[in-house]
Amino acid sequence: MCALIAGIGTACAQEYPVRAIRMLVPFPAGGGSDTIARVTAQKLSAALGQQVVVDNRAGASGNIAAEIAAKATPDGYTLMFANSSLAITPAVYTRLAFDPVKDLVPVSMVSSYPFVLVVHPTLPVKSVKELIAHAKAKPGELTYSSAGAGTMSHLAMELFSLRTGVKLTHLPYKGAAPASIGLLSGEAQLGFIVMPVAQVQINAGKLRGLAVAAKNRSAVVPQVPTMQEAGVADNEALQWNGLFAPAKTPQAILDRLYREVIKALATAEVKQRFEAEGADPAGNTPKEFAAFFRAEAAKWADVTKRSGTKLD
Repeated sequence: MCALIAGIGTACAQEYPVRAIRMLVPFPAGGGSDTIARVTAQKLSAALGQQVVVDNRAGASGNIAAEIAAKATPDGYTLMFANSSLAITPAVYTRLAFDPVKDLVPVSMVSSYPFVLVVHPTLPVKSVKELIAHAKAKPGELTYSSAGAGTMSHLAMELFSLRTGVKLTHLPYKGAAPASIGLLSGEAQLGFIVMPVAQVQINAGKLRGLAVAAKNRSAVVPQVPTMQEAGVADNEALQWNGLFAPAKTPQAILDRLYREVIKALATAEVKQRFEAEGADPAGNTPKEFAAFFRAEAAKWADVTKRSGTKLD
């Protein structure tokens, strides 16, 4: 019986795919993550011999696309290209018609870049240590921007506050672009922004970079220390993109997709395209990505619970 099942799985992988594949993308067309999704879809189309069609279903912090993917037939013909918001969803939304951890299965992380803690140049601090001292001397007076309540830029600062004990005032904006404008104008004094934006503004002297929320320093802003180096342990916040499939999708299909993603990420073309978007190619096995995703979901669930962050 085991041999028979194994044979069926192998045949499934060899025959798959026999028609077009839909890749749900929970971002508007034209953005950085959408570009990365389309590069990935293009490479998968060539490798699989069938068209991988990008289907942009933006809205509700990615929940629209995620629900469609979660309820789709688990046959490998509906995929989802998600980002780190998917790990936050079950913690911040009180009512969901799906469970990302149970109803979706990770295939492979595709790309990632860290968030960076930045301050407006008028704020008289030049290090995380100085920022913490300044914030503790004036609790609640410093304002920080985010892309909106329950977004990664919001929860990254909540995590920082929990780790350091500082009290800050949240200024939620309607999206990452308005949040960056709020920072650049000085309306907000600090915030976490993604590396592609941080690189430009730090190097132009319009924002001051205090720490990278990742394990390693960035090659594009090597002068900015990591959070660990700055004295704040366990304070990582990554913007990652990855491929998911509906739960119960045959393992042979997941493995086939994983192998093709890894091959694509190893090409010079993909590396150059991702670099242009400020992203680093990632790539890991379904098992590794699943472990990472569970850990991310647990971490942000703890942050939202302790900070009291909830959305309807």
